[in-house]
Amino acid sequence: MATTTDAHKLLLDGEWIETGESVEVRSPYSGDVVGRIAKAGAAEARRAVDAAARALESPLPAHERAAILDRVADLLRDRHEDMAQTICAEAGKPIRTARVEASRAVSTYTFAAVEARKLAGDVVPMGASEAGEGKIAFTLRRPVGIVGAISPFNFPCNLVAHKLAPALAAGCPVVLKPAGQTPMSALLLAELEQEAGLPAGWLNVLVGPASEIGDVLVEDERVRMITFTGSSGVGWDIAERAAKKRVRLELGNSTPVIVAADADVDLAATKLAANAFSFAGQSCISVQRIYVERPALDGFLERFIPKVEALVVGDPADEATDVGPVIDEGARTRIAEWVDEAQAAGAKLLAGATDGDLLRPIVLGEAPETAHVVCDEVFGPVCVVNAVDSLDDAFARANGTDFGLQAGIFTASIATGLAAAEALDFGGVTVNEAPTFRADQMPYGGVKGSGNTKEGPAYTIREMTEERLVVLQA
Repeated sequence: MATTTDAHKLLLDGEWIETGESVEVRSPYSGDVVGRIAKAGAAEARRAVDAAARALESPLPAHERAAILDRVADLLRDRHEDMAQTICAEAGKPIRTARVEASRAVSTYTFAAVEARKLAGDVVPMGASEAGEGKIAFTLRRPVGIVGAISPFNFPCNLVAHKLAPALAAGCPVVLKPAGQTPMSALLLAELEQEAGLPAGWLNVLVGPASEIGDVLVEDERVRMITFTGSSGVGWDIAERAAKKRVRLELGNSTPVIVAADADVDLAATKLAANAFSFAGQSCISVQRIYVERPALDGFLERFIPKVEALVVGDPADEATDVGPVIDEGARTRIAEWVDEAQAAGAKLLAGATDGDLLRPIVLGEAPETAHVVCDEVFGPVCVVNAVDSLDDAFARANGTDFGLQAGIFTASIATGLAAAEALDFGGVTVNEAPTFRADQMPYGGVKGSGNTKEGPAYTIREMTEERLVVLQA
């Protein structure tokens, strides 16, 4: 694994610091220690907010912010394999998938650089009313202020990039708390931002307990916005505690896909076998629930199950591996318990196994809608295939959770695809594509329990800025 000489330190006010304590980062596959990171607490968090506040006193012009973002993209392209190996080692993500994540992060910085250069307000049509006659008005977009960013383990590079890059484009300093299981990718990104010329205080990266670092971000009034990606319970708790701040949440999902009777079942089986189990299902939009109209069920399963069973499970560093480990033993135990619960309630095991060191991709049939594997987010290599008698039944079941991030449908009918787009209560609906699909420039985010934001640099930047109205008497 490639790391930097400063990877064991934390970035605070432009300096790489030690704290006297450390956090071990272990491989989810082997259990070996792959890094030791300086451990921060409330004192370091307060220092980081102080540093960010000082940085905000010396704004960076938009062209400088854009140039830094472009340089980060170039540096990340040069260090692409280093980043991929770091992701693989600390997250257990198969190396081929890790390389895709590193490439996507390059795009995220590139799109943010574009948005920084064109960030502007709007002209207000004052002459449209009698009150506005003789006046000219426009809006300016001003940075919201210090951003507290909290990122998850599953995309330790690109989901961090989706917070850092738009914040810099908007002109906001950041205090980042990456996931304790996977902090090294974030620290490598921070090193690249420094190398690209980011001044001191604009990015501070702290690894340590959420009860200390997170509390400072929630309680310090100088932190004007918190951007959080992670579990629903934690996210909504932050929103409740930080009522005076902007709190932008990208949370979980129990991702449904509908396979209509007229669908290309081979296309559906190919797409869904890959997207239910990539990175062992540890994605908010990993395919979890597949609802198949009965006329298509047998043909779909005949194609889907062999494709699932052909997935290579093993060492994430092996180029052949499709599915690696889940993040830790606690996650593995919970997932196995949920599978056992579903089977006890009548679900049939169609593929996979929970014994052995690694979970083999698990497909359950006829699982009750009340089972955890259906109504909650598994975040593991498990999907359920249930038959439905109609599209209306499928829409109702797909909508039958508190989640609403992304959903999908496979159908030969444009009309059916558009009907699904209207009926499915989700932030995004894909047609003839797995809802695991995400391009980094698109608006990505959920409704209901899945969050209250849209990611993608153009959309995040708007949320990280405030409109200031200017009225001129002509």
